[in-house]
Amino acid sequence: MHQVRLKLSDRLYKQAQRKAAEAGFASVSDYVADVLSSDVDVEPENLDHLFTPERLAHIDKVAAEIKAGGKTYTIKEANEYLAKRRTEWLLKRDK
Repeated sequence: MHQVRLKLSDRLYKQAQRKAAEAGFASVSDYVADVLSSDVDVEPENLDHLFTPERLAHIDKVAAEIKAGGKTYTIKEANEYLAKRRTEWLLKRDK
């Protein structure tokens, strides 16, 4: 294990001290080590299993349709559609 020395401004140290106390750490050093470990020692989640041949084929199909001039939607249109579907779903659910 390596020991690292850091220089923190008074303001930053006081913030770290407050957060360390709130989170139950014995010291600012323990808190900072935990924050760094959480940020640096994280393996990226492997999402390859989600990209099945069927899903990839669907993505390719939609991409081809868009390139061929197929209908696209603005964010506003998508949000309106989703709000409508949500309302319909809630009405069905509550019956």
